[in-house]
Amino acid sequence: MGIRLQGKVAFISGAGSGIGAATALRFAEEGALVVLCGRRIEPLEAVAAKIRDAGGRAECAVADVSNEAAYVGAISAAAERNGRLDILVNNAMAYSWGAIDSTSTADWHSNFTTTVDGTFWGTRTAMGLMRAQGGSIINIASICGLFGTPWMAGYSAAKAAVINFSRAAASEGASHNIRCNVVIPGVVETPATAGMLTDDKTRTNTEKLIPLKRVGQPLEVANAILFLASDEASYITGASLPVDGGRSSELYTVLE
Repeated sequence: MGIRLQGKVAFISGAGSGIGAATALRFAEEGALVVLCGRRIEPLEAVAAKIRDAGGRAECAVADVSNEAAYVGAISAAAERNGRLDILVNNAMAYSWGAIDSTSTADWHSNFTTTVDGTFWGTRTAMGLMRAQGGSIINIASICGLFGTPWMAGYSAAKAAVINFSRAAASEGASHNIRCNVVIPGVVETPATAGMLTDDKTRTNTEKLIPLKRVGQPLEVANAILFLASDEASYITGASLPVDGGRSSELYTVLE
């Protein structure tokens, strides 16, 4: 067990799988008490069991991040139970898929309720809870928020909003030692990306576009989140950190 987050209380949304689960495991390894939030108890309990089996501490909070009362209530209750909140990771997201000219207003809005509204509700709540002792908020965006992505206009717009909202939150929180940063994953192998990595050809074509020539793993993103959550990043706020194998650094890709 490490000590980088010793004595810290961390709340992570979307913690039942993928990046959220990997982040919860890393936080617990570094000494944090981790509150895992998601819509279904089964995946949360599975991650919590892994944490406890390894000697860590974990709690589960079932809440739909697209429901303001439920999400705010879950964060507030966790802070009340544990006497504080030091770290919030807004990781939960939702997306729709389709061309702009065939996207309904309801589908368009579905991209924002969890990703943008949930991030706002969580950040607002955490800033109030952290005002006394400071803290770290890490919001998870996407490379889609940096570049236009065909058939994912709503998701791209929502993730772009997360990036700029987080800059504003960093500016407002700084006087209370509340840091707010963004991690921007590229293509990472998670349940959410399973549909775009369905066969060897698709995977190979995707990897050709990435300078490091491979898809990322949840642990690699989790390590970046851990750094920003820790005191090692005590002078970093308002930053947006790509974890994308170099994808956002290239104007175009030379295919071999």
